[in-house]
Amino acid sequence: MKQLSLGFLGCGNIGGGVYRLLEEMHDELEKRDGLSLSVRKILVKSIDEALEINEKKGLHVPRELLTEHAEDVTADPEISIVCEFMGGEQPAARFMLEALSHAKHVITANKVALALNWDKLQAQAEASHVGLWYEASVGGVIPIIRVLNVNLESDRIDRVYGIINGTTNYILTRMAKEGKDYDEVLRDAQRLGLAEPNPAMDVEGMDAAYKLSILASLAFHGRVTCQQVYREGITQVSALDIAFGREMGYTLKLLGIAKRDGSVVETRVHPTFLPVDHPLARVDGSLNAIFVHGAYCQDMMLQGRGAGDLPTASAICGDIVEAALSERPHYPTFRNTPDPDPSFSFTDNWLTRAYIRLSAVDRPGVLARVSECFAKESVSIASMLQKEAPDDGSASLIIITHPAPEQAIRRALARLDSSICKLEAMIRVEE
Repeated sequence: MKQLSLGFLGCGNIGGGVYRLLEEMHDELEKRDGLSLSVRKILVKSIDEALEINEKKGLHVPRELLTEHAEDVTADPEISIVCEFMGGEQPAARFMLEALSHAKHVITANKVALALNWDKLQAQAEASHVGLWYEASVGGVIPIIRVLNVNLESDRIDRVYGIINGTTNYILTRMAKEGKDYDEVLRDAQRLGLAEPNPAMDVEGMDAAYKLSILASLAFHGRVTCQQVYREGITQVSALDIAFGREMGYTLKLLGIAKRDGSVVETRVHPTFLPVDHPLARVDGSLNAIFVHGAYCQDMMLQGRGAGDLPTASAICGDIVEAALSERPHYPTFRNTPDPDPSFSFTDNWLTRAYIRLSAVDRPGVLARVSECFAKESVSIASMLQKEAPDDGSASLIIITHPAPEQAIRRALARLDSSICKLEAMIRVEE
């Protein structure tokens, strides 16, 4: 029987879920894997406050396991595995580095600390001959990190994209199904605990950008930092555009998209229209799904719970078992540096289709002048829909372009005459 002691940095919802799951699975892990795992110390801000919160949640953590001093976890020689549940970049990253420097395996679901400090954390893990595990940092219970880091390591992946933020997917799903505006659905999501009181990390696309930098680095075997990820959130999305898109055969999702063509890499997070029959278009609510295309694996998609204490705890416990049984940690294949891989050429001129909504003066000749602006930039229009607005003499003009360079589309929009039309929305379209 292999006996190991664990230390927790934090014990919020996810940490409590892991503690509960380890207790429930204790006998089964002993029988199945020959592992006896016990939690030795848990770092909390306030012991009394933590005991009160845990009692309300029905989580019975003995007082003697709690500490307010990080070194009781990071430097205790009896602890073999440290699990970080603090969230945010600091002091989580610093504490993880301290644990690694004391030759302890580290497990985290913290995409922010990982994405911003991955090079330092991995370097310290390698120097100490211990492992750094982060399966739950992207996609919750979806095993995408293992798939990219191990199962598809020898493949040539050229596309990874998906729904990697449950909050925005919930909001867009509700807007589509109920025709409600963004602000109203956001308030509902906050009341239900599906969105934070300050939702910027999710709705502005930052959460997805951190996750995409991790996915792209693993998929393309080279460091892709957060700074290389173009980002737009969903705060400007209107129920009107969702409805018009549906009428034209599209469903709106916030996607993280990473593509590689030779040395050219594009990484972007933004609202995206997908054909209604696309597999990702049918992923609703707070679910996550990630689509991968490789030279040998071809198309594959993984779907599951992207958040929540127990789904995330399940992924973390998987990492705990792997760390406990691993004879030699598995490190990513690429040279992990603080800067982007110098062999990559990052582009902001990706090929895309675009949904464009204009508010236009409803009179003869307007359509021709709009079309001329696009033609001058060699942007071909695939379809056009006109919706008359009541009373004010204007019309909504909805355009879907053929695939064109991003910057050509932007230049075409800049050519539009503001005296006859105004840009109301531009949303990219993926097939």
